[in-house]
Amino acid sequence: MAPRAKTPSKPQAPADRAVSAVSPADAPPADLTQTIVAAITTAIIEHRLAPGAKLTEQKIAAIYGVSRTIVRQALFQLARDHLVRLEPDRGAFVAQPSVEEAREVFAVRRVLEQHLVEAFCEKAVAGDFRALRAHLKQEQAVVGRVDVTGRTRLLGDFHVLMAERIGNHVLAQILSELISRCALITLMYQSSRAAQHSSDEHVEILKALETRDLARAKSLMEAHLLATENSLLYHRRISSANLAEALGSRAA
Repeated sequence: MAPRAKTPSKPQAPADRAVSAVSPADAPPADLTQTIVAAITTAIIEHRLAPGAKLTEQKIAAIYGVSRTIVRQALFQLARDHLVRLEPDRGAFVAQPSVEEAREVFAVRRVLEQHLVEAFCEKAVAGDFRALRAHLKQEQAVVGRVDVTGRTRLLGDFHVLMAERIGNHVLAQILSELISRCALITLMYQSSRAAQHSSDEHVEILKALETRDLARAKSLMEAHLLATENSLLYHRRISSANLAEALGSRAA
C-alpha cells in the first residue's frame, strides 16, 4: 500500500500528484519550494529515496535550477512533517523511524480509518461510489502492469480519496501525512502479488460500503491495514542513493 505526497496548505487530490517541470524564471519562490517538497515526498513514498539517504542542498539546487535557500526551505518543511531529519553540521537526511514508531503509525491509521468508514457509509452518495470504482479500475490496471511507481501511489490514494469525497479535508490531510510516513517507515518493496492482494481488498471494502454494510466494511478495513502492516515491515526495498536518479523523473 502506498503511496500519496502531502502539501502543508491543503490535501492534494490524487490526480494532482504529478510534479510539473520547474521553471525558475517564471515560478515564484513559494511554488518552487512546494515543487521540491512534493518531489522529495513522492520519491520517499515510491521508495526511490531510502531511509537515511543524504539530501545534499547543492545537488538538489542543481537538479531543479534553484537557489540553496529555496532547497533549505523545502527541507525545513519536510523535517516538520517528520520525513526528513536535520542534523547540525551534517545536513539533511531521509528520516529513519523505528519499528516501534511504525507500529504506532499503523495503529493510529486503524483508528482513523474506522471513523472514515463510518463517515463514508453515512455521507457517501452515488457520485462518490462512482469515483471510487473509477479509482479501483486505475489501481487494477497499474498493478497488472507491475508499475511499482503507479501502484504505490494509487494504493495509498484510495484511502485519501474516501475522505476527500465526503468533504473531510482535515482527515484527508492527516491520512495523506500518515501514508507518507508509512511508506518511509516500512522500508519495503511490495511484491506484485502483495500489491494485487491489497487492491483486491480495496474492491471488497468498496462492495461493503456500497451495500452500507458498516460492520463488514469496518472489519475489512481493519484486516486490510493489519495485513498491510504485517507484509511491509519485514521486507526491505533497496532504494536509490543517487539524488538525480531518485528526483530526476520529477524534475525533467
